[in-house]
Amino acid sequence: MKSILTAVLAITLACAAGNACSQDKWPTKPVRLVVPSSPGGGTDVFARMLAQALTESTKQQFIVENRPGASGNIGAAAVATAAPDGYTFLVSANAALAINPALQPNASLNVERDLVAVSRGVMAVNALVVNPSTGAKTLAEFIALAKKQPEAIAFGSAGTGTSPYLGVRMIEETAGVKFIHATYKGVAPAYQDLIGGRIQFMYTDVASALPHIKAGKLNVLVVDRKTNLLPGTPTFSDAGWSKFESPTSFSVMAPVGVPQPILQRFAAEVAKALKELAPKLEQQGLVPVLDTPAEFAASLKKERADWAAFVKRNGITADQ
Repeated sequence: MKSILTAVLAITLACAAGNACSQDKWPTKPVRLVVPSSPGGGTDVFARMLAQALTESTKQQFIVENRPGASGNIGAAAVATAAPDGYTFLVSANAALAINPALQPNASLNVERDLVAVSRGVMAVNALVVNPSTGAKTLAEFIALAKKQPEAIAFGSAGTGTSPYLGVRMIEETAGVKFIHATYKGVAPAYQDLIGGRIQFMYTDVASALPHIKAGKLNVLVVDRKTNLLPGTPTFSDAGWSKFESPTSFSVMAPVGVPQPILQRFAAEVAKALKELAPKLEQQGLVPVLDTPAEFAASLKKERADWAAFVKRNGITADQ
C-alpha cells in the first residue's frame, strides 16, 4: 500500500511540475488572436500589428482570425468558450465589450462573467468629418446648420452597437439637435456616400478618414483627442465641449480560467509590444494605453455602466 501511495504522489508531483513547466515555456505553439470584425477595419489593423510584434518577441507565431457578426458577439463568444489554455485571445473594439451589454442585456455572452481583462490596448482618435458642401468649417457652424435644418442632415455608421453611432447620439444630446441615421455594412460604402453627398457627415476614426481629408474630399471639424496626424485641429474640449467623451478602444481579453502565470506573461508581452509599436500606432491614429489587467478591468466596468446609463437615458435600442 505504501508503495502505491508513493507512486501516486510521484505521478501527481510530476504532473504538477509538468504543468508548471508548460506554463513557464508558454507559448509552445501558435496563438490565435480572434478579431470579431471583418479584415481591414481599425481593430483588424491593430491586431495584425500586435500579432507581428508578439511573434517577433516570443518567437512563436500569433495568428489573427477574423470572426465577424452580431456586433462583435460572435467572435467574443468564440473566445469565451475556447479552452482557457493561453492559446486563444480576443482583440476587440469596445462595442462588443462595453456597448453590447447595454443594448443586448439578454445575450448569452456576459463579458464580465465570461472574459478576463488583459489590456485596454489602444485608444483610437475619432474625428467629426463633413462633406464640404455643408459649408461648415467648425463644430459651432455645423451645430448651427443642424438647428436650422432639424432632422434633415444624415450620418453613416456601421450600426447601433458601434461607438461612432453612439458618438453622434452623444453629439445630439449635448447640442440639442437630431440627425438621420444611415446604416452601412462597413466604413468603405459609408465613405462613398459621404464623399458623394448622399449623407453629410460621419463620426469616425482618423486613420480611415485621413486620406479623404488630405485629398480635400472631406472637412474635419474636431477630434476627440490630439493627434499629430491632424495638427491644429481642435478637440471637442477646445470647442467648449469639455464633458464630451465617446471613446473607441481596441482591447485584449482572455477566456476565464487562463492560468495566472500565462495571463501575466501575456499581459507583459502586450505591454512591451505596445511600447515598441508606439510610433507606428501613432501613424494609424492609435494611442497606447499601457494599463495593467486590474486597471483595465476597473475602467471597463465603469465604461459599461456609463454606456448603460447613456443608452437608457436616450431610449436607444439595438434595432434602431
